[in-house]
Amino acid sequence: MGSEATKYRCVQCGHGIGTLFVQYSPGNIRLMKCERCKSVADEYIECELMILLIDLILHKTKAYRHLLYNVLLQETVDCEGLLWKSALGFLALDAYRCLILAEAEGGGLPSFTWICRKIFADVFVGNFILFSVFIVGVRSSLTIQAELSRWKDLMLVILISSYWKIFLFAMMIWEFPSSVVFIVDAFVLSSNAIALKVITDSTTKRCIMGCFAAHAAKFLATQLWKWCCSRVV
Repeated sequence: MGSEATKYRCVQCGHGIGTLFVQYSPGNIRLMKCERCKSVADEYIECELMILLIDLILHKTKAYRHLLYNVLLQETVDCEGLLWKSALGFLALDAYRCLILAEAEGGGLPSFTWICRKIFADVFVGNFILFSVFIVGVRSSLTIQAELSRWKDLMLVILISSYWKIFLFAMMIWEFPSSVVFIVDAFVLSSNAIALKVITDSTTKRCIMGCFAAHAAKFLATQLWKWCCSRVV
């Protein structure tokens, strides 16, 4: 976490700020301005949640700064509990993604043994490689903010920025072609890149390449695992 002088971040420029608003009485607050860019440090304090969700979907960096710095990574939030809940949700959605692709490939659900093998490969082995490449790559090649130097914080950022996986729930209700899964994957990658740009202040190109490398490593690892299993069988 940052010091009291830079506890929060301006959503416009990312400059550290001590407080986001001054409260004079219940319901009567004044939003603080950033010393560097002279803009309101965080206008999302007075916005409805729906506005934040729309801006996250539109990949606006200021929405990501608000969510990551001014909400999630504060001392008032139980980051460890949120990390475990996010990880379980992430893995569950990834397992459902595997079932969708398996059903599409075979024209129906394959055997239970095959499903378990594929889920283990895609969900556990693949995501272990994904997070390993993310964490090692970010800490070795990109300049990360001091308050996000812990691996748990980096994992939380990756998990939260993968919120696009929630849209897989729509496939439980409405019938979509299995190709929608890959569209969701593309949005997850782009969302990870925006989150990486926010926490590292790196160029968009480097962040996209870093995310692409991590997701490509996950894909190659799962394909290698399945090839090894087929050779054993």
